Amino acid sequence: MSALSSRLPAFPWDKLEPYKATAAAHPDGLVDLSVGTPVDPVPGLVQEALTAAADSPGYPTVWGTPALRDALTSWCERRLGARAVAHTNVLPIVGSKELVAWLPIQLGLGAGDRVAFPRLAYPTYEVGARLCGAEPVAYDDPLALDPTGIGLLWLNSPSNPTGQVLSQEELARIVAWAREHGILLASDECYLELGWEADPVSVLHPDVCGGTYEGLIAVHSLSKRSNLAGYRAAFLAGDAEVLGELLEIRKHGGMMTAAPVQAAVIAALGDDVHVQEQRARYAARRTALRAALESHGFRIEHSEASLYLWATRNEPCWQTVAHLAELGILVAPGDFYGAAGEQFVRVALTATDERVAAAVKRLEG
Repeated sequence: MSALSSRLPAFPWDKLEPYKATAAAHPDGLVDLSVGTPVDPVPGLVQEALTAAADSPGYPTVWGTPALRDALTSWCERRLGARAVAHTNVLPIVGSKELVAWLPIQLGLGAGDRVAFPRLAYPTYEVGARLCGAEPVAYDDPLALDPTGIGLLWLNSPSNPTGQVLSQEELARIVAWAREHGILLASDECYLELGWEADPVSVLHPDVCGGTYEGLIAVHSLSKRSNLAGYRAAFLAGDAEVLGELLEIRKHGGMMTAAPVQAAVIAALGDDVHVQEQRARYAARRTALRAALESHGFRIEHSEASLYLWATRNEPCWQTVAHLAELGILVAPGDFYGAAGEQFVRVALTATDERVAAAVKRLEG
């Protein structure tokens, strides 16, 4: 094993394969609710924009076209309520997971630095810390952290896996604390347009950041809102000085969004209709799955936003995974996201209406 790979945790999804085989053997087939990957069609206007830009023989730029930057700044102002967003405040990236994994390295963090993230969290925050040799620090409350040596503080609201949403007041307090201690705050807001029982707020909202983006980066993705996971379409918004440094680093690294994808992003961010249509699909699936899980003896915690239900039967998560696999339903064990999730499972809403109906029938049967 190389010195680099030895710093990384085992890839968790491999552990799920035996349970997937059990679930797939169900007479009515597998219902895969484990991975939050979109299954619905890419919106037609996005496909058309991608196709129209298919003849793109030259290299794209890392910063993207001026039209793309216009689309990013306009969306931030319209959807996030951010004010006076300039081209220097946005940066396209090649999918948000790439950014999460490599941001600490691009920021120059390493041994002696600390990277903080929620105790229940998307595993790639920890991976990013380990890749650069920094110390990963999991927290329950960021305001209770010892700020010493923290070079990067991750927030994730709405949360993956729990769907928990931080309030505007909580975000404002955390932003003020991070600025007080000179800590760069990166807010993963990829599920922001999927609020159900709460209205998620960005750290770039003026009531949170005070109208200045100093020390703040917000991470946004089109994977969930527009079914573009296969396009690797995402972007950053926030502190112009930090984004300018990242732009230079990413130029050297050749981290550029494909030209046809840039065109697709422009089309996707300029249209809100397809987002509302997709939200309606997920809302219907969420209502059906939540009722079926509760009728089966589950308790749902948080889950006020995002594409997941955070569910428990007050038993070890792998026992729950095995139980549901016997019903032909595959879910993600909560300990994938930290030891605090050891009695929970994450149930994704990303299955077709037909497969969701099949899961509901089995749970209620």
